[in-house]
Amino acid sequence: MKKTILLLMGTRADAIKMAPVIREINEDPDLDSLVVATSQHREMLDQVLEAFKLGLDYDLNIMRHNQTLSQVTTRAIEGLEEIFQKHDIAMTVVQGDTTTSFIGGLVSFYHRIPVAHVEAGLRTYNLFSPFPEEANRRLLDSLSSLLFPPTQTAKRQLMVENLPEDAMLITGNTAIDSLMWVTSEKREISNDKIREILEKRDGKLIVVTAHRRESFGEPFKRLINALKRIAISHPGVDIVYPVHLNPNVDGPVRKTLGDVRGIHLVPPLDYMDFTTLMASCDFILTDSGGVQEEAPALAKPVVVLREVTERPEGVEKGVAKLVGTDEEAIVDIAEKLLTDMKFYNSMSKRAYLYGDGKASQRICQSIRKELGLNHENICQFKPRIEEN
Repeated sequence: MKKTILLLMGTRADAIKMAPVIREINEDPDLDSLVVATSQHREMLDQVLEAFKLGLDYDLNIMRHNQTLSQVTTRAIEGLEEIFQKHDIAMTVVQGDTTTSFIGGLVSFYHRIPVAHVEAGLRTYNLFSPFPEEANRRLLDSLSSLLFPPTQTAKRQLMVENLPEDAMLITGNTAIDSLMWVTSEKREISNDKIREILEKRDGKLIVVTAHRRESFGEPFKRLINALKRIAISHPGVDIVYPVHLNPNVDGPVRKTLGDVRGIHLVPPLDYMDFTTLMASCDFILTDSGGVQEEAPALAKPVVVLREVTERPEGVEKGVAKLVGTDEEAIVDIAEKLLTDMKFYNSMSKRAYLYGDGKASQRICQSIRKELGLNHENICQFKPRIEEN
C-alpha cells in the first residue's frame, strides 16, 4: 500500500516552493500525493498552479474580500478537518510561515499525524515583524516531526530552541529548485507590458516588490516616496513594480506613482514572467522573503525593504542590503547601485546561499526514511559563491 502524503499550500509563495516537492512525491513509487489548497490567496495562487500544472485534489477556496487572519484561520480549520476525516494520511507537508501552513500543522497534530516543515527555523526574533509569519513559523516548528531548515543558520536557531537535532536536515530552499526548473528552459513572456518594456529598454532596470502587512501606513508611504525620487533623479531608468492586489498596497501605490515617468505599475505577474523579469533586471528592491533567496542565485543585488530579515546569509555575504522603509536609505542604496560599478559588482556575485536545486530530493528522501521506506544517509546542502 502506498503511503498518502498531504501537501498543503495557501499562497503563491507556498505553491512555488511546494511545486518541486509535489513533483518528487508524485514520482515516488511508494508514495501517493494528496494536494490541498486552502486558497488563502486566490488569483496569485492560481497563476502558480497553472504555471507548474499542479492539479489539486481539494481546493477549500477560503479567500474572502478584505479577510481577517481570524477568518482565514477558522475557515482553514473547518475545511481541513473534513479532509483529515476522509483520508488515511501518513504525513502532512507544509511550507514556510503562512497561516495556512501553521493551521495545517495544528490540525495534523490534533489528528496525531506527523508534520514535515519545509523551510523550518527562519527567525527574526521580533514577534510582530514579519506579522503574522514570525509567530506562525515558531508555533509550526514546535509541532513538527521533520524539520527542513534551508541553511545552517536556520538549523542553529532550531537547536537553540531545544528542538531535536535528529529531526533536522539542512536541505536548501525549494524556491531555488523551482527557479532552476523554470530558468533552465527558454520561455516566451506572456505579459504584453513586460515584453514591451524589455524589448524597448536602453538603460537600467529596477524591479520592485513590496506588500508586507507591517509596512502598511506611514512606512509604506516612505517607501513609495523613495521610488518616486529615484525615478525623477534617473529619467533613463525603468522601474517595474508588480503591485499586490491588497487595497492597502494598490491604493497608495497608484495614487503616488501612477503618473510618474519611468515607473511601470503592472498587475501581479505569473511566476514564469516574474522569473524572466528578475533575470533581466539590474537589481531588485523587495520585502519578499522568496525574492531574497532567488535574487542571489541569479546574481542580482537585492535591497531588502524590511527592518529585520530571517534570511541573514545574503546580508552577511554582501549580496543583499537591509535598509527597511527609511526613505533616505532606500534612495542612497539605489543611487550607489545605479552609479558606482565597483559597489554594484561587489553585490552581483552569483551566490547559492539558500539552495542548489536539490532540496526537494532531500526532502522526499527524508520523508521516506521517516516512514521506514529507506535507511540511507542523506547529504545536506552546502552553500557556495561564484566569484565575478
